[in-house]
Amino acid sequence: MTTPMRTVRIIALTAVSMLIALALIARLGVWDALFPSSAPSYGAVMVKPFELVDQTGRKVTERDMLGRPAVVFFGFTYCPEVCPTTLADMSNWLGALGHDADRLGVFFITVDPGRDGPEELRKYLSSFDPRIRGLTGTASDIDGVAKAFGIYYQRVEIEGGYTMDHSASVLLLDASGRFAGTISYQEPKDVAVEKLKRLTQQSAPAA
Repeated sequence: MTTPMRTVRIIALTAVSMLIALALIARLGVWDALFPSSAPSYGAVMVKPFELVDQTGRKVTERDMLGRPAVVFFGFTYCPEVCPTTLADMSNWLGALGHDADRLGVFFITVDPGRDGPEELRKYLSSFDPRIRGLTGTASDIDGVAKAFGIYYQRVEIEGGYTMDHSASVLLLDASGRFAGTISYQEPKDVAVEKLKRLTQQSAPAA
């Protein structure tokens, strides 16, 4: 028979275990990968006026993201798992598309502008497909772009520093900057490539 004290101990241990698990999820930056937020409505306008810089220091505005379909992923260079995995996957998808990949604009937007300047992005992205363009800016600029894209991100304090919890899906946009779908974290390669093939052939919906 379970005594009241034993019951209290079990409840306390369960609560502590749950807190530890949540802390580990936050530390790895994979909360959204496990618990994705709801996607925007198909055809919703995502690209709104912004001004950032890329890994070469060149100014980038919303006009650079319009005119052809786009693939957009938010992350950060200190990301231990989700970001390097996703960027490696993106590089593989682009390789599988062949010349069709040149019809896409591909963007990696940092959610950690305090540590991710143009030079840090340049070094980090040198390990991935050269068509992936890294974008950074002020904290205010990044916040505005993230909100426009419906991206969740939050700084999480950890021992010795901090990490970033953030949305893990890759966003797909048509040539007019409207929402055209997502690719989930570690989605099968054939499914992801097929989505990108359709995206390269997709015309923007009427306004």
